[in-house]
Amino acid sequence: MSRIRDIANLFSANTSAATDSEVTAAISAHNSSTTTVHGITDTSVLATSSSVSSAISTHNTTANGHVKRGNTASRPSPAVNGDIYANTQLGYLEYYNGTNWITIGAVPTEPSSVVATNSGTSRAFNNGQASVAFTAGTIPGSTYTITSSPGSYYNTGVSSPILVSGLQSNTSYTFTAIASNVYGTSDASSASSAITATTVPAAPSVSAVGAATAATITITPGATGGSAITGYSIVSSPATTTQTTSSTTYTFTGLTDGTAYTFTATATNANGSSAASSASSSVTPSSTITVDYLVVAGGGSGGANEYEGAGGGAGGLRSTVTASGGTPGTIETALSLIPSTTYTVTVGAGGSAAPYGGTNGNNSVFSTITSTGGGKGGVGGQNGSNGGSGGGAGRVNTAGTGTQYQGFAGGTNASPGGQGYAAGGGGGAGQAGGSSSGNSTGGNGGNGVAVSITGSSVYYAGGGGSGGDSTQGTGGLGGGANGVYGALGSGSLAATANTGGGGGGIRLYSGTGHGGSGVVIARALQAASSTTGSPVATTSGSYYIYQFNASGSITF
Repeated sequence: MSRIRDIANLFSANTSAATDSEVTAAISAHNSSTTTVHGITDTSVLATSSSVSSAISTHNTTANGHVKRGNTASRPSPAVNGDIYANTQLGYLEYYNGTNWITIGAVPTEPSSVVATNSGTSRAFNNGQASVAFTAGTIPGSTYTITSSPGSYYNTGVSSPILVSGLQSNTSYTFTAIASNVYGTSDASSASSAITATTVPAAPSVSAVGAATAATITITPGATGGSAITGYSIVSSPATTTQTTSSTTYTFTGLTDGTAYTFTATATNANGSSAASSASSSVTPSSTITVDYLVVAGGGSGGANEYEGAGGGAGGLRSTVTASGGTPGTIETALSLIPSTTYTVTVGAGGSAAPYGGTNGNNSVFSTITSTGGGKGGVGGQNGSNGGSGGGAGRVNTAGTGTQYQGFAGGTNASPGGQGYAAGGGGGAGQAGGSSSGNSTGGNGGNGVAVSITGSSVYYAGGGGSGGDSTQGTGGLGGGANGVYGALGSGSLAATANTGGGGGGIRLYSGTGHGGSGVVIARALQAASSTTGSPVATTSGSYYIYQFNASGSITF
């Protein structure tokens, strides 16, 4: 201010101390270390003036960058980025960074009261999420980091709560918190209580079997995601139809016969639905199911007699699959079965042997297909019996004949009419039985045929060999038993079970020349929906195969 103005003029009613430039300069000087302002060295004069005091008070604000002081609750609000505050409660200066008050020159203290909450809704499998709340320490941080155990999954934020994702489904986690600022990082907090991360389920897998205008869907669930699976949605392609179920086996209806379909499935729990499964193999619904078969009846027993015992005939064999290794009968047409209909399977037993006699084998049946049991071997005054394959001739030299396309006749006796010591072999599915040679060499059983319906070539329905005085006939390929010359009671091994082989003939009364039991094998391009009788279920290529070694049933 000019020297020609005196103090009285300065504080006249015509002068505003708050706006006068020279007064402002005086205030600035007053706020500095200089005590002389334009020759006025007694600042108390200015300080005691009400106008000057008001100007200084207006100027001396936090907004103008000046420090205020007080406890934490008395911080200026609203604050401006860059404001400074002397926190008498903490004993530190603080500055406002536009978001938080930051303690100047101090490392934060650790957070406390860490509480985690699972947040599984709509979270993808193995990408769980937790919301972690905490209380800032006495000296807060500018940022906070939450870390899981196990896994060390983490996330950083400026305030509570903070979300941590990437958690593995159905896994227990605890969490700790640290605070950081420009001066350093706090110690870690105590761990939270454990939570289990849950998500939607893992994708299931799905398979399908065609039926009439429908398909049977089988779902194999994946991991639950930590929350129980409550249902499934199945989608067909083409047609993009969705049907829902709570069961892992479901009949998907409304399909068109002759159209190939695939299916996908999703699993649902309280958190949502999984990703879709891979598509099933293609299936084509049909009002009928094409089924190949091999039906072999039980083989006939061998004869047992003091002087001669002829071999038993093999069980009859019918098949839709080409046979080899013999002279097969007619290859038949596959069955057309109705879905959801139960078809009985009867597996014929082999014939039982006894001195001076025996029995034919029993028939095997599948749907409309019947194979005839093998004929028993002849003894003494008995002829060989007819059957699927015929029994060999005894002393009267009349061999049994086989059923057309199922088996062949038995062999004859080289010394008919007398007291012979050898007899004919039983017929097989692919070859007639062998005749005896003289009185001492028994006839061989006729060979069966090899059928590959199971994916492997297997012989079935071989005829039984006859007993001889010095040389016994051998059983035919396909389970036929060898002939036996035995002392009373020593007996013969029976024909092989589940081949339909003929029993061996026995010289000297004794033995158990039983025929072998039959077998029924069904093969289709889709799995059966149910069976009884405990069939052996296998696959070969695209085929589902069911081998019945005992009677039962099957439903497609």
